[in-house]
Amino acid sequence: MHSHLSFETPPALPHEVVVETLERALRDCSAEGEAAGVLVGIALNDDDAGFVEHWCVQVGTRAVPGSPLLGLAGLCLGHVARRFGRLGDEALTLARSLAARAEADSTDVDGRAVDGYDDVRSFLQPW
Repeated sequence: MHSHLSFETPPALPHEVVVETLERALRDCSAEGEAAGVLVGIALNDDDAGFVEHWCVQVGTRAVPGSPLLGLAGLCLGHVARRFGRLGDEALTLARSLAARAEADSTDVDGRAVDGYDDVRSFLQPW
């Protein structure tokens, strides 16, 4: 019997649901799982670049050290760079910082931040 891993892209939820879910997760780590799906959903499917970037930055700057949301925020900034071809200065600085933290200590920020920063460098030109 084989088990197959599958990944389903979460949908982009209404902005008020996104805000409420992410704010809850930033206060209570037990809500991080739900927040992860919400963040990925907007990074891949929401067409409001400013909203998506804002919430990636909020999560990436406010989540506690060691939170899986930190690496995910970095990865999602890479999705924003790929989809929209731009990031603001604060988001660029954060993507770079999260990747550096991941390389220094994977228990602080997981390696997805490095993958996200690789995407940022690939999709934003010139560097």
